Amino acid sequence: MFAHRVEFLSTICHVDRRYRVVVAKPGLDGHDRGVKVIARALRDAGFEVIYTGLHQTPEQIIQAVTQEDADALGLSLLSGAHMTLVPRICELLREQGLGDVLVVVGGIIPDGDIPRLKEVGVAEVFTPGSSLPTISQWLADALDQRERSLG
Repeated sequence: MFAHRVEFLSTICHVDRRYRVVVAKPGLDGHDRGVKVIARALRDAGFEVIYTGLHQTPEQIIQAVTQEDADALGLSLLSGAHMTLVPRICELLREQGLGDVLVVVGGIIPDGDIPRLKEVGVAEVFTPGSSLPTISQWLADALDQRERSLG
């Protein structure tokens, strides 16, 4: 059954090129099962995934994005610190000339916080119940669109 699921995921995303995605757990949140599932699903869908591990500072995350020449940054937050950490990470991306890196957030995010996160630069927010194929396909489509717009 698992092999069938992997085969399904790997066939749903047709991308213009293989994209690099840094996946990070900012702050003190120690729950990493979900982010590991997402990282594996993205990998199985054809993305190159770099998982930074737990307890990353915004500066460490930006350093990883820079070193890995990432196309996208996925942030997983379950601690409630998203309204502090995510704006800081988006600010650092812009300061480092990385404003074209697509930022997505996943985790326990109240609906009322999503508009503010998008105002600071988050492209999309995925909350519990978002399917793995939906996340993978959305990211592939968004990165393909970004590539075409950058020329």
